[in-house]
Amino acid sequence: MSPEEFYGKAYPQLRLAQERLLALISSYPEKEDAVSGIRQIESCCSRIKSPESMAGKLRRMGLSPTAYNALTQVHDALGLRVICAFTDDIYRVARWLEKQEELEVIKIKDYLAFPKPNGYRSYHMIIKVREGAGAEVTAEIQIRTIALDFWASLEHQIKYKRSVHSESLIRQELKRCADEIASVDLSMQAIRDFILEPPPSPSESSESEPYGRMP
Repeated sequence: MSPEEFYGKAYPQLRLAQERLLALISSYPEKEDAVSGIRQIESCCSRIKSPESMAGKLRRMGLSPTAYNALTQVHDALGLRVICAFTDDIYRVARWLEKQEELEVIKIKDYLAFPKPNGYRSYHMIIKVREGAGAEVTAEIQIRTIALDFWASLEHQIKYKRSVHSESLIRQELKRCADEIASVDLSMQAIRDFILEPPPSPSESSESEPYGRMP
């Protein structure tokens, strides 16, 4: 079954909302840090959840795999993923999205501050388009760093593999990798902040000399 067949009359609205949200994110005004020139948003992609994936999710929730349930009981029939360079950029982009009048923020899930037990880290926003093209469509926007996206992509592939040997050991290793990747993100953030820190003035430099000047 195609997405058009599954979502029926709602499919054109999903497509309009998809195009509108992609255009909105592409208009983010601070694409590059004014001082460093480093891109704050590395990439953005989107998808309309496939009928097979949506049906599986609804069944796991104990719901009938219908378009009505897909559009009213869950909020990720339309999903967008925004990849940022650094952790601070995630929150900058999220705050900007919250201020957009055409969007209504329904729910925030901050898995950066509160990671899932398996180590998953990301910033999730459930939003609704207020009016105009794609009006009333809800979507999930996931915002994370390059490193976190790398981990999440591999974890997703492993998670949905039908048969996994030594599952407990694999989960432990995935959690360890997630923690290490989060640590690397923090280190890269610290390095960037150090590079962008203005150099000390001559007076500050002399004060920092460990033994002072010889008389």
